[in-house]
Amino acid sequence: MAIVARKLVMEKDGISGYLACPRREHRGPALLWIHHNHGVTDNLKSEAYDYAELGYTAFVPNLYHLLGYPGAHHLGQGQDIQQQVSDPGFVEVIRKSWDYLVARDDVDAARVGVIGYCMGGRLGIHFIAANPQVRAFVAYYPSIKDEPETEIRPHHPIRAAREIKCPSLVIYGGHDRISSNEVQLKVWQSFLANGQPLEWHFYSEGLHGFVAPVSEGYQPELAKRVRPLAVDFLARQLADCAR
Repeated sequence: MAIVARKLVMEKDGISGYLACPRREHRGPALLWIHHNHGVTDNLKSEAYDYAELGYTAFVPNLYHLLGYPGAHHLGQGQDIQQQVSDPGFVEVIRKSWDYLVARDDVDAARVGVIGYCMGGRLGIHFIAANPQVRAFVAYYPSIKDEPETEIRPHHPIRAAREIKCPSLVIYGGHDRISSNEVQLKVWQSFLANGQPLEWHFYSEGLHGFVAPVSEGYQPELAKRVRPLAVDFLARQLADCAR
């Protein structure tokens, strides 16, 4: 299967990020990535390309560019940006990215899912809770804390998870430095409360960021183990894609 992959830029495409898709004349399934706090890193581009080979139109928007933060990369900048931009502000540009993806001629808007890592998992909960068009959600260790609601984060993701209207797959590690086991339990209960199918995977040895090579918690053997779970889940939820 021939794959088209390229960087998207605001000046030419009206959107910023990385796109990988199979050459096809019919509409097919698609995936929207919500990146971690390091931005659109090479491992996310590689993931998108791998999923394109499985038959998905894969788009990783650069949320930071869309929010007005330029730069070739944003390593080490994510925490500062999150303190300046509200969750609703992030959700607004995720919505713009979603609209771009589902409007493409090669995308079946009824078969589009979302994958979120770390910060992207947390923000993905908010976006999907407000967007019932999403057909499937994969969240890798969403960065959820036991913290009060604020002007920057006005709606806690534990409450928002109860509003999700699609099947979800959530993956956490037992040694997550951001989301304690107690918080993970509350997240699990909230996903159960939304009444949608839930596949929950917990790895006692897992660190936060264990699938991301840019993370201090990267655990390649565990990353290799969990990837087939997401591939299988998305294939079952979205399309007749290769597993």
